Amino acid sequence: MATITKKDLIDRIAEETSLKRVDVKRIVQTLLDEMTRELGEGNRLEFRDFGVFEPKERAARKAQNPKTLERVDVPAKRTVKFKVGRLMQKCVDDPEGMREEMDARAAQIVVTTRAARNSVAHALVNGKKR
Repeated sequence: MATITKKDLIDRIAEETSLKRVDVKRIVQTLLDEMTRELGEGNRLEFRDFGVFEPKERAARKAQNPKTLERVDVPAKRTVKFKVGRLMQKCVDDPEGMREEMDARAAQIVVTTRAARNSVAHALVNGKKR
């Protein structure tokens, strides 16, 4: 199993969308920052077909140190629960079967991104404001 880093994803997205790497990096980091902020405020994040991130409160409990068998108090803490969405689950279960659907979605995003970028460029060339 390979480990994919944020940098790897940024490079891949930049290549697939023909956007500058620095722009993709800024977008990805902004997304992650906003997700972190919302979860920190106790809000639930739902991404259809991908999954749901939800902050949860873990109750205080007693645990046991496996080495010394000593009982230890573990304080309550907040954590984030992730529930896998339908499409992601299908992709994890059958990666080859989902490749075509994922490629079709990525192609649609590329077309939409290029159209939006061309629209902005056209407006700038013609002196129109968006």
